[in-house]
Amino acid sequence: MDDHMKATPMKTKFITPGVIVLILLALNGLVFLAGRFIFGIGSVTNLNDQYPWGLWIAVDVAAGVALAAGGFTTAALGHVMHQEQYHVVIRPALLTAMLGYTFVAIGVFVDIGRWYFIWHPLVMWNGSSALFEVGICVMIYVTVLYIEFLPVVTERFIGRVYLPGLLRQLNAPVDRLLRALDRGLSKTMFVFIIAGVVLSTLHQSSLGTLMVIAGAKMHPLWFTPILPLLFLLSAISVGLPMVIFESIIAARSFKLKPETEVLGRLGGMVAPILGVYLAFKLGDMFIRETFVYLAEFNTASVMWTIEVVVGIVIPLRMFLSRTVLKSPALLFVASTLVVLGVAVSRINNFIVAYQPPYALHPYLPSFGEISVTVGFISLLTLMYRACVMIFPVISVPEDRPALHSKYAIRTEKS
Repeated sequence: MDDHMKATPMKTKFITPGVIVLILLALNGLVFLAGRFIFGIGSVTNLNDQYPWGLWIAVDVAAGVALAAGGFTTAALGHVMHQEQYHVVIRPALLTAMLGYTFVAIGVFVDIGRWYFIWHPLVMWNGSSALFEVGICVMIYVTVLYIEFLPVVTERFIGRVYLPGLLRQLNAPVDRLLRALDRGLSKTMFVFIIAGVVLSTLHQSSLGTLMVIAGAKMHPLWFTPILPLLFLLSAISVGLPMVIFESIIAARSFKLKPETEVLGRLGGMVAPILGVYLAFKLGDMFIRETFVYLAEFNTASVMWTIEVVVGIVIPLRMFLSRTVLKSPALLFVASTLVVLGVAVSRINNFIVAYQPPYALHPYLPSFGEISVTVGFISLLTLMYRACVMIFPVISVPEDRPALHSKYAIRTEKS
């Protein structure tokens, strides 16, 4: 981390007009979510025997896993490769990944028809199942992310534990527990960081394996044996743009100056990664000669073009520009295009490309499905805002006054 930067809780009002809108969207999603559990998944969604997955898997799970990749990419950059100058973005990326994977796990729970059997993979192992590998890796990685976030919690509350009333006697024991936890984590954190990077590469690619299994049900524009590799490359390519995207939004929300220099250096790494991803995607297309399907004007050809041109080619060109790398606004635009491109890629693979042979009509997500997805995104944003107001996540110049959230436990000097 920069010597002149220090992570600190943000001091600001939680409730704003934008937050009120997010709360309303979250409540609307929760209403439909309640209907899903009370009346069954068919009462809220347009899923059926021909379309066993839809918007929730494509966006809440597959896109959510990819967009949370900033956690393992920045962890690899800052801790494994020891690039100290990027520490200022590691904590926000870690928080985004932790909350993102939490909602991915909730998304899987919601999308399963018999949701009360979600515990089965823990005891009924099937080593030949790609979905089993995804489930186990996601569960372990969620745990790893929460462990990686624990030093932020201990930093916030060590020496600041002040429990009220009869719980006051627990102040000293809780503080000692936090200090012991902090010492233990400082010696073992490298294990969890490496485990997080490895686990991420495993399940990112296994999501692609799920669609390889679909075989002839996939449109030729997307079906390829190297789909697991393409899923992994797309996740790596969106990791740093997601960090830039989140950092600039957070800076604007909390009226902070964007870390343009650090974000520009991150942006400089995006173009080569996007180039590799584009090369594999186009190379595979020409080897399989599936470019002939682009001559047809239909939903598949249009969506593939949007995915590649808008989500890869245009931001690739932007990230090669020095002007873009020095401008927070242009960095935000380029990063947003990559984020949207990967989200469209997941929608294309799981919805547009999936063509079951006996379907009587195409799948379109219902209003309830859209409401739950928008509600999840809104709730995730609200939780992110609350966390950065409670914990030292976002870094500010050290000469600024210390910022403390109204939710924080006040200091009690021993």
